[in-house]
Amino acid sequence: MSVVPFVNALLQVRDLSVAIEDGPEIVGEVSFSVLPGEIVGVVGESGCGKTSIATALLGDSRAGAVISGGSVFLDGRDILALTEAERQKVRGAVISHVAQDPALALNPMRRIGSLLDEVLRVHLPDLGKSAREASIAEAAADVGLPATREFLRRFPHQLSGGQQQRVLLALAVLLRPRLIVLDEPTTALDVTTQARVLATLRDLCRTRGIGAVYVSHDLAVVRELVDRVVVLYSGHIVESGGRDQIFESPAHPYTRGLLDAVPDIAGRHAVRPIRGHAPALQDRPEGCRFAPRCALASASCTQRPGLRETGRDFGDRRLVACHHPIRDRRDDTPIASRLISAAAVQPLAVLKGVSASYGDSQVLFDVGLELPKGYCTALVGESGSGKTTFSRALVGAVEDVEGTFDYDGRRVRLSGERDIDLRRRIQYIFQNPFRALNPRQTVGQILRTAALHFFPIRSADADREVAAVLERVALAPELARRYPRDLSGGERQRVAIARALICKPELLICDEITSALDVSVQAAIIDLLRQLQRESDLTILFVTHDLGVVRAVSDFVAVLQHGRIVEHGPADRLLDRPEHPYTRALIADSPRLRETAG
Repeated sequence: MSVVPFVNALLQVRDLSVAIEDGPEIVGEVSFSVLPGEIVGVVGESGCGKTSIATALLGDSRAGAVISGGSVFLDGRDILALTEAERQKVRGAVISHVAQDPALALNPMRRIGSLLDEVLRVHLPDLGKSAREASIAEAAADVGLPATREFLRRFPHQLSGGQQQRVLLALAVLLRPRLIVLDEPTTALDVTTQARVLATLRDLCRTRGIGAVYVSHDLAVVRELVDRVVVLYSGHIVESGGRDQIFESPAHPYTRGLLDAVPDIAGRHAVRPIRGHAPALQDRPEGCRFAPRCALASASCTQRPGLRETGRDFGDRRLVACHHPIRDRRDDTPIASRLISAAAVQPLAVLKGVSASYGDSQVLFDVGLELPKGYCTALVGESGSGKTTFSRALVGAVEDVEGTFDYDGRRVRLSGERDIDLRRRIQYIFQNPFRALNPRQTVGQILRTAALHFFPIRSADADREVAAVLERVALAPELARRYPRDLSGGERQRVAIARALICKPELLICDEITSALDVSVQAAIIDLLRQLQRESDLTILFVTHDLGVVRAVSDFVAVLQHGRIVEHGPADRLLDRPEHPYTRALIADSPRLRETAG
């Protein structure tokens, strides 16, 4: 259904469709508008079509896909009707793009100043050197970067992740475009760096009248940044409207499901994953595409619902494509925290005076931490604070490390060879399961190898262990015959957890294991970890920069700054009443779905 765009809109997307060449549709009949100075968020799970839309706004499509219909009017000109040469002139000058990964988007062989200068040379060949330098200095100031000669001569690898992302923003605003398209630009950033980048973007849009389309699966960020929201599911808009109405009173069951799956630093609430999975392109149903996952589905859902207006509850138009729109507001009732008895807290691991270095650079300074048996302790801090170095020291994966490590009452070496039983008892789950799983082995072979390595059992017994652990992490038995490349991100992460569990560990170290997952998959992993704790008294060290996840999963929190623990205590007390200025800053910078706790 075509939607009437806003009057005086900067961007008007009308019935945009993108499809696989000679294949199924990726995105269908998408329509929305962006006003000058406005930020519109486009949200949804992986595979819903967010990036296909972002790319199409530039008049482009990913390899193997084509823009099959619709129009993209920017300042009255249809981007899709221009020739490729005309679009080349528009990109950067009128519409610009900020990619998710600056490490891939920035040429590692080019200095920062050279990258900025090249954009000006290509689009404004008559501009003199002094004018180019002035433009570069202004763009750097816009995004909070120094324009000194020393900084501009740096290569991308000599910058922090936040500085790299700001360079992408500087490249995007250098030519004073009318519209910026941002595709998951802060996913890999810690909360402090993310907050600075988002504040920069918000200020640029407000002060310069730049419109922005912000593509993301991070709903807490979207809640704090955008003015309006477009919710995508399986290639179609299922709901759109003002930020407040979408987040406070979602009308589509899918939108409600997304919000219910997001952990929030503002308070401990039930985190509920959406059941099932989004359909593959070739398996999308004819009627409502969300119906197979929807508790409200009925016979009428075999017919595709049109996108229609349902009112102006918050002064904004709300459009919903649903036969059974929800009328009530979200339930924000908090849940009780896990009761912690001081008498019952017994340490499984005790670390004292831990210091670690990489070459001449010291990363950890006299760190001490106790991990209570049967509880989850979160280790938080900015990128570079030493979180991963500390957690890897627990498994003996750091060479230059000093200090003492007592595990279950016995002294353990922090570096050097460990006996096989200790390696079994302490298991590590990496952030990127695709890189951590052997691509040449099936899931069954990966798990079977781990079981046979640690236990002198027969092959038949190992196969039974594999089947049991797959069931324990809610994976179908038939996945044992598939390879990691055949699985979704959430399924691969469950396999990584299963590989650790099949070793029957006592301590599980989780290193940013939910940071790259969709909110619903993240909720399922959080739910799984809590269930494992209830069943087996598992001790967990959860390394993360997401304080919303910390609120949902952890019992205790340790805050690491510049290699030193600056605050440590029960999770709710620390998040609600932080004492250290650094902890207070982290919490203030963390995006949230709700305005206040509880």
